[in-house]
Amino acid sequence: MDKISAIRSFVEVANCGSFTQAAEQLGLSRLQVSRHIKDVEQWLALRLLHRTTRRVSLTLQGEEALNYCQRILSEVAAMESRANSHNNELVGSIRIASPIGLGQHKLFDVVEAFCQQHPKVNIQLLLSDNISQLVSDRVDIALRYTHQPDESLIARRLMHIDNVICASPDYLAQHDAILAPHDLLQHNCLRHSSQQHWEVIDETRSHILEVKGHLQANEMGVLIKAALRGNGIVCLPTDLANTYLEQGELIDVLPRTTTPGKTLWAVYLSRSYQQNVVRAFIDFTANAWQDDIDKWQR
Repeated sequence: MDKISAIRSFVEVANCGSFTQAAEQLGLSRLQVSRHIKDVEQWLALRLLHRTTRRVSLTLQGEEALNYCQRILSEVAAMESRANSHNNELVGSIRIASPIGLGQHKLFDVVEAFCQQHPKVNIQLLLSDNISQLVSDRVDIALRYTHQPDESLIARRLMHIDNVICASPDYLAQHDAILAPHDLLQHNCLRHSSQQHWEVIDETRSHILEVKGHLQANEMGVLIKAALRGNGIVCLPTDLANTYLEQGELIDVLPRTTTPGKTLWAVYLSRSYQQNVVRAFIDFTANAWQDDIDKWQR
């Protein structure tokens, strides 16, 4: 019995609540995962899971065993990382959570370059505009836009990214001119679900605007597409907007104002940072984006 593989299957089933999903995550057959669970239960002489036709859940003994098994896998990963650090070869897996827009437009390039440089590293990306939970989602690194990261986590500041309010040339040609922040209240504004208000700062003061529009979405890519097609005005982080602004596909509608953004942080648990591969990826990402930082601050 390969105890480490069996433990890994048990942890994955416990987190997914499904043998099928766990098998997909591990690259195994459902039968192999079932055998691993049976092996662990026989080894520990405990029933770890309740099985029904619709769901899988942990028994009380299973919940206790899960904590121990997660620690075992963490220690194994740390040991492998330390062992491989002697020959400067990075080996291991990283589970990274990121907002969807950042993952699609910027993070993927970093991941691709990092994997080319370190071919024995496997990376799992969890793209969601909801905040991932590092423990329950088993995340090693979470990239988060926030003014102040959770004090219970370790955080590294990567950069500050401003916002820009923009629209397509077609939209601007067909609608009233935007000369001051409050003019936005008369326009169709495409809003992200997290943006209840838009803040615009001009030479005199800060304006908090309760903008309205026919489209609200929890994913920036949808809002970008809508803006490019002339459907309205959008407030975008500059790391996503700059390419479209440079190509003239979008235009800054209030160039003499600023729209405060947020700071991007890499947050992680202390045990995750024990892995050389996690430290290396955070350093690699920070260095890769260094040249872009000035572009993302207006």
